[in-house]
Amino acid sequence: MIKKQRLGRTGLEVTRLGFGGIPIQRISEEDAVSVVKHVVKQGVNLLDTARGYTNSEERIGKALKDMDEKVYISSKSPDKTAEGLLKHLDIALGLLQVNKIDIYNCHGISSFENYDKVIGPGGALEGLKKARDKGLIDFLGLTSHSLDVLEKVVDDAHFDVIMVCHSFLEPKAEEKVIPTAIEQDLGIMTMKNFSGGVIENASAALKYALSTPEVVLIPGIDSIDQANENWDVFMLPDYTMTEEEIAVMEATKEEYKDKFCRRCDYCQPCPEEIPIQAMMGIRSIIKRMGEGAFDRPWVKAAVEKGRNCTECGECMSRCPYDLPIPELIDANLKWVDSQLTQTEK
Repeated sequence: MIKKQRLGRTGLEVTRLGFGGIPIQRISEEDAVSVVKHVVKQGVNLLDTARGYTNSEERIGKALKDMDEKVYISSKSPDKTAEGLLKHLDIALGLLQVNKIDIYNCHGISSFENYDKVIGPGGALEGLKKARDKGLIDFLGLTSHSLDVLEKVVDDAHFDVIMVCHSFLEPKAEEKVIPTAIEQDLGIMTMKNFSGGVIENASAALKYALSTPEVVLIPGIDSIDQANENWDVFMLPDYTMTEEEIAVMEATKEEYKDKFCRRCDYCQPCPEEIPIQAMMGIRSIIKRMGEGAFDRPWVKAAVEKGRNCTECGECMSRCPYDLPIPELIDANLKWVDSQLTQTEK
């Protein structure tokens, strides 16, 4: 039996294993369409994408065009204003080839300043409500990498669905955000179940994430083999880890304890205005989005600012995980340069 989850007060009955649309940017359109069709035929009925994922919305739209299976679509806009969000929504509706999107999210709201813009006069929340009133969307969502922001989002209850990072490398959402969201009857979608590709063992990653009650996973995939591997784990009768998987999990946690950024942003502000979170995760960004990520203005800007690091150490004094941030940024810059050199060849 395919396990489904009521997505909070939305009432939507969705498969606990959804589909994340980031990686299909980096493969051919033919392959992307095939992957989407495959997961839907397997039984996945929740597909997540975003305006910021280049061609992802368009490819999902082409895949679903001739399919009869009922699916729910979640997409997102990074714009903080009502006007900007509504423009993004109009584009998404056209690319997805639908008249309505089930869940539309404010994307990546990871600071209180941005959250205040979203919920303030003329903010994106106003745009979401207008879209709902016009029948262009059904439910309002918000995604964030900040647990502090999400705690306030959950308490304010302006939104029907939240999206939060959750994996065995990032378990802190289990302490307050997830339980409080359940109490408030909010839908909970979890991202970064593989911690941006850092966790390589699919069984250990998915079993851990699926063992948390009432959450829906949206791992990104870019191949039918990955889809099948994830589906096999999902369809297991229970998610008890084997001794080998526990060993893998513990070894991964030990390996990354001194170099994995949990995206809390406590290290900010940087005197050189370096977007530390982006620079700490630049390898994951490039790997998930493909070589085209190098051409994105915000990626270019992050890398160039990263080169201005003076190793002052202010970020390290604020990091709750004692990460050697300047050292890790330097290593990531060298990796970026090596990738750019290979691309030029």
